[in-house]
Amino acid sequence: MSQRPTLEVAVTMRRERLDNRWQPWRWVLDDVVPAQAAFGEAPRLLREDADQALWLFPGLVVELFKDDGEGYHLNLSAPAPCWFVLWRLDEDGTGSEPLARPVAVSLSYHDAGRWLDAQETVEQVPAPPEVLALLQAFVDAHYAPEPKRRRRPDSFQSLTDRFGNPASVSTDKQRGGRGGPQHG
Repeated sequence: MSQRPTLEVAVTMRRERLDNRWQPWRWVLDDVVPAQAAFGEAPRLLREDADQALWLFPGLVVELFKDDGEGYHLNLSAPAPCWFVLWRLDEDGTGSEPLARPVAVSLSYHDAGRWLDAQETVEQVPAPPEVLALLQAFVDAHYAPEPKRRRRPDSFQSLTDRFGNPASVSTDKQRGGRGGPQHG
């Protein structure tokens, strides 16, 4: 049984102060970085001041699936290939303020589309060249675009003449002109 290629990553999320009386803060995706042992396993606050806070979320795994080659190909062929990060607000976060927790990270357009269709919060940040090179090698090995198929005629549609009026085809052989009696 073959093992799927994986990338271990950490996500940084930034909480920014807003000049808004209804919503004093907003969360945004800051970056996706390669995992390091020094990060540990638990989320932690990296820095905080009056205007922003930066949180690190280690321990996320990105798996590459052979049957999602088209999703990776679409990402690679985009003007700015990127990481897609699904995150949710965790009401049990830091005291009175909810904490934005990354739930999943992907390199597939298909994953991002499914998440967005499910009304999830999805953001993106550019993927570095070394990750894109690895992804390109995976796509080259596992993805072949489906060949274009010839379009078959719509035999079930009714026939029309060149003016758009209904037309019919008869297999009966008519003699003489149209209408009138036929002589044998």
